[in-house]
Amino acid sequence: MASAGSLYLVPNLLTPGSSPEACMPAVALARTRSLRRFIVEGEKAAWALLSRILDAAQASEVVMERLDEHTSEAELPALLEPVCRGEDAGLVSEAGMPCVADPGGALVALAHDRGIRVVPLVGPSAIILALAASGLEAQRFSFLGYLPQEPQARRSALASLDRGIAMDGATRIFIETPYRNARLLQDCLERLSPATRLCVAVSLCSGEERIRSASVAGWRETPWPLGKEPAIFLVGRRAPTGSASRPFGRGAKGGASGPASGPASGGRTRP
Repeated sequence: MASAGSLYLVPNLLTPGSSPEACMPAVALARTRSLRRFIVEGEKAAWALLSRILDAAQASEVVMERLDEHTSEAELPALLEPVCRGEDAGLVSEAGMPCVADPGGALVALAHDRGIRVVPLVGPSAIILALAASGLEAQRFSFLGYLPQEPQARRSALASLDRGIAMDGATRIFIETPYRNARLLQDCLERLSPATRLCVAVSLCSGEERIRSASVAGWRETPWPLGKEPAIFLVGRRAPTGSASRPFGRGAKGGASGPASGPASGGRTRP
């Protein structure tokens, strides 16, 4: 009986104009070029990546199967059957890292259950890029996905986040559909405390990339236009310095003592 293949998590471009070579290391590009079977959230977005890294002969051999928010759990085993028979496959989301604020996590869980090797390839993740560039506390953070769409519920959620930051200092990260960006930004400026810091990272990994991080008071004093662009929102406290940035001592990054970090969860504008 042939051994199972591997399931590779292939990062997609965050914006259509991004260069694969600028976003992914050579080893990840080489591995992706070696694959001919892909499980994708959307064919158009997958081809936007593959057409730029595969030649015509390689592209003609590609087989795609779809896994999106409408895929049922009962359909997952069939997606993994070729991998169980020994063929490698790549999992590709609409943008950024698969499974992080995207479909795919259930397929990865099933792959582990079936003894299939899961290999994450290095590439862009909007959440991590925005967090690193924010200047906010990054030892403890949580990704919240989308806030409520109903205006009052959204404002209440922001007020609750503000109280939570005052209590634990952890950074909160969230996203919004681009056409609602301006409304969400306005709600942030109205509901968050003046001293709370707000970072907005726009069109990451593109020529139009913009990142602003300042206190809410600073945002109110100096308006910043925000259009219908992919954006990540982060709220929290300014990152501490020195030993204050390691709440669990020398083990904060895998040292002699303590857990690796505080509670953290990563994770669609696009991660």
